[in-house]
Amino acid sequence: MTTDYVQRFLFEQLDIRGRLVCLTGAWQRMLEGRAYPARIAALLGHTTALVVLLGASRKGARRSTLQVQGRGPVRLLVADCTSELRIRGMASFDAADAPTERALFGDGKLALSLEDGASGQIYQSIVPLEGASLAEIFEHYLAQSEQRPAFLRLHADDRALCGLLLEKLPGADLRDADGWNRITQFAATLALRETVNAQPYDLLVRLFPEELLRVFRLDPVEYHCPYDPERVKQMLRGLGRAEVEAMLAEQGELRIRNEMCNHEYRFDRAAIEALFAAGPALR
Repeated sequence: MTTDYVQRFLFEQLDIRGRLVCLTGAWQRMLEGRAYPARIAALLGHTTALVVLLGASRKGARRSTLQVQGRGPVRLLVADCTSELRIRGMASFDAADAPTERALFGDGKLALSLEDGASGQIYQSIVPLEGASLAEIFEHYLAQSEQRPAFLRLHADDRALCGLLLEKLPGADLRDADGWNRITQFAATLALRETVNAQPYDLLVRLFPEELLRVFRLDPVEYHCPYDPERVKQMLRGLGRAEVEAMLAEQGELRIRNEMCNHEYRFDRAAIEALFAAGPALR
């Protein structure tokens, strides 16, 4: 059973498109060693599900990054997805015990950044946090930035994250005036936990039994945030020996934390000596 995937599909006669995401192993790898409270893990899962759903439709983007920045107990949720559907993400928070989900964020903003695969240029859209929940905040973003009606359902716990996104294309009402209303009513009956133990094609056919569906190739998703000490060593060489020696004298040991990947790199004096004795890193 494949459970780390995005399934893209299209209602042939309605001009409505959709994506279904379900992650288990990739999601559990992202959470590994982080000990997030259940509420924080769920919020990060929703953010990750949405960036995968958005990234799966943007084949020209090298990387899609979604950030929710708040001034409440949850300061930052960030997840990104490459064109190869490799994901990573993290949460930064002070507490997880606010009375409502919305209170966890306070005021803030949601930002989606797209790195163009050809030019490397980064495009960003930003909207304020408007909505009683993170799902409503996302729906507000879609309405403001995507400029088309959308239907969004998200679920996440410590075992799996799932999401369903439907988008109404410009010609939908001309094809079938009741099509959007009919499809979203059927979609609202889906319990997203069902996607964990179902093949996506079978689930979609069961959910929309009377609609003509075009189902595209299943796209696999993986967690990718490797431990990469050589990259950190290259960064230290770039700082120069004098600056690194000054930091070492002050701290006794260099500790460099990669919060996004949940990795820590440590360098004692012997490691620093060996680093600069080896000379510049080859490019």
